[in-house]
Amino acid sequence: MKKENNSVLIIAELSANHAHDYKLAIETICAMKEAGADAVKLQTYTADTITLDCDNEYFQIKHGTLWDGTTLYKLYSEAYTPWEWHESLKEYAESIDLICFSSPFDKTAVDFLESLDMPAYKIASFEIGDIPLIEYTALKGKPMIMSTGIATIGEIQKAVEACRKVGNNDITLLKCTSSYPAPIADANLKTMVNMMETFGVKVGLSDHSLVNDVAIAAVAMGAQVIEKHFILDRNNGGVDSEFSIEPVQFKQMVESIRNVEKAIGSVSYSLDNEKKKNRQFRRSLFVTEDIKKGDKFNETNIRSIRPGDGLNPKHMLRILGKTAECDLKKGSPLQWKNIK
Repeated sequence: MKKENNSVLIIAELSANHAHDYKLAIETICAMKEAGADAVKLQTYTADTITLDCDNEYFQIKHGTLWDGTTLYKLYSEAYTPWEWHESLKEYAESIDLICFSSPFDKTAVDFLESLDMPAYKIASFEIGDIPLIEYTALKGKPMIMSTGIATIGEIQKAVEACRKVGNNDITLLKCTSSYPAPIADANLKTMVNMMETFGVKVGLSDHSLVNDVAIAAVAMGAQVIEKHFILDRNNGGVDSEFSIEPVQFKQMVESIRNVEKAIGSVSYSLDNEKKKNRQFRRSLFVTEDIKKGDKFNETNIRSIRPGDGLNPKHMLRILGKTAECDLKKGSPLQWKNIK
């Protein structure tokens, strides 16, 4: 999935930051647009499609995460986006020129999203090992964006192969650190570049850090997609609030990314008018002592100095030992007509 001008696609992740308030969801999507996002991403699941209503030890969260002390079912019951909102959220997003797409977490979600004509699909980090889900989703022929946070290189290979097996080659792999929030030192952005080279796909970053530096660096290294969790006010709380960023910071990130894109530019050795004008300040050969006609040029009476009105310094050795064609004043630019 690319923008028409091929600039970096910046995705704001709504996630659970609507707090089950439809009005808040709309306000958040509006703020995403104002902050410069290109797209809003939803998540499409219910607690029942993603886990079981079970509280035995397997379903309790107790691994040093933000969500320790609850069960998977309770977490996802709180975090899911109501399916009945999807169509109107998509319509609203598109009405303000935002791309709207989603992460399906099972086949029923894919079928539902297809009924809404979603333009792309995102496979979340924890689903990258679900090859049947990836194949089923890729079969729809839409761009596939896949996070790699918990995947081994072999699992990434299988996920890419699953897309290609069903004829879908529009694949973007996102480097992702599955920590919430993610430490900067764990970003390892060189992995993103290696994924591009290894798998022959587009790459990007799904960033859970609380700074903008990681996303900006990723763009400088070739990221074509940046995804970041977005919240109106982190103080409102919520299951994803601690690794989501607010509108002001998101806008600053977007502005920095757009500046980096401009700076990357293209390969160019041409000289624009400003560069040509500044060539006046380069070094050239000047007369540094009064010289009489017939005097020989030496390293004392001519030198390479600024400005650039004289001969190019590369001719110095060729000129040394030759004689002056005429009298020359100190401070005169040396020209070929002055040399015998």
